[in-house]
Amino acid sequence: MTKPRIISRSSLQKENEYRRNINLSIQLNRWTLKAMRVWPCSSEVSRLEKYFDALMHVVYYFLISCLFVPSFLYMLLDVHNTPGKLKVFGPLSFCVMAYLKYFSLAIHADEIRECFERIEWDWKNKRYSKDTDIMVADAIFGRRLVKICIFFMYSGFAFYYITLPINRGKVTVGNVTFIPMVFPVSNLFPDVRHSPVNEIFFGIQFMGGIVIHGVAATACSLAAAFAVHACGQVKVLIGWMDNLLEGRADMSSSVDDRISSIVSQHVRVLKFLSVTEEALQSISFVEFTGCTLNLCLLGYHVIKEWDPNDITESLTFFILLISLTFNIFIFCYIGELVAKYKTLLLQCSKIGEVAYMIDWYKLQGSRKRSVVLMIAMANTETRLTAGNMVELSLSTFGDVRIEHITAIIKLTDLYENSNCLLHA
Repeated sequence: MTKPRIISRSSLQKENEYRRNINLSIQLNRWTLKAMRVWPCSSEVSRLEKYFDALMHVVYYFLISCLFVPSFLYMLLDVHNTPGKLKVFGPLSFCVMAYLKYFSLAIHADEIRECFERIEWDWKNKRYSKDTDIMVADAIFGRRLVKICIFFMYSGFAFYYITLPINRGKVTVGNVTFIPMVFPVSNLFPDVRHSPVNEIFFGIQFMGGIVIHGVAATACSLAAAFAVHACGQVKVLIGWMDNLLEGRADMSSSVDDRISSIVSQHVRVLKFLSVTEEALQSISFVEFTGCTLNLCLLGYHVIKEWDPNDITESLTFFILLISLTFNIFIFCYIGELVAKYKTLLLQCSKIGEVAYMIDWYKLQGSRKRSVVLMIAMANTETRLTAGNMVELSLSTFGDVRIEHITAIIKLTDLYENSNCLLHA
């Protein structure tokens, strides 16, 4: 008869602390990914659950299509003026972004899983209290960023899909009273003004809105969590290098072992960044190009449709404008986290500086060569890009804002010219 395994109180406390720290880093990401049914499954997941995930993927694509297809046909066949087409084109482009980002999250599940496994490994193998404090502080910061991402995306959803329809109320045309659709529907479909088609289409569009905003929040949250964790790992690495010669309580008494640990940690950070770049590159590209386009269109609508007597619609567009501005800002900001000091890349450069500034000349024999290796590795630039085409940074965000203002001016001129032609 096998004896039951006895777990000591200290081991139980360590396990609870480990689980608490893991949840601090990835719990919100786990919730959003599971809600979108793109949580990277392990091999232990049952076949039934995999079938259910596949079914939910079909349902989510169907809901997005219920927004995109009727509105695209409406823009193509039923709208014959440029301002009208521009008003429909913005929401359609957001649907296309949701298609592409959802597909990217699914096909990059292996890379996303590897990133989460590396985060878990880092928490499991921490030993020093100061390292823990650094990682906890960065995890809290990352968690706040994720919360802000979710808040901004769903605040735009709440205004566009709830506040705006409530403010409009039911519309009466002849003998028919109906709820206006959030996304216009082509005449090729059944008349959405009549019940129960009106309620069915409105409900489907509402659920589709939850999906497309959920996909946007999930993608943005992943990028924020991964970049902030990598930043914390570099801070930990710099602390190790500061104690290379003298050592500390959690380090080996052998200088060779300490050098080996530092090099191994540096390689792990660079590998984590490499996998993060691979997982988020296509998502970043879709987010960057799509949000840039939508910022221009939303800014145009805010200007052209401002009504002092009824500001709900203008306020809704303004909230969406802020939401997408923050979304693209987050991607550029995390790129900055990989590019400057108090951010990742300059901290990687600082690794080389720290390696040079320590008393490396006190190392004996060939051990000095290991410092040269660290400096050479630190000179490897690691940057997050949007599709390997645009470097994500705060300066890029500033360029987007300038292009956004320029595009709004051009769209306004286009609107004025089209009005002149119609009156002529």
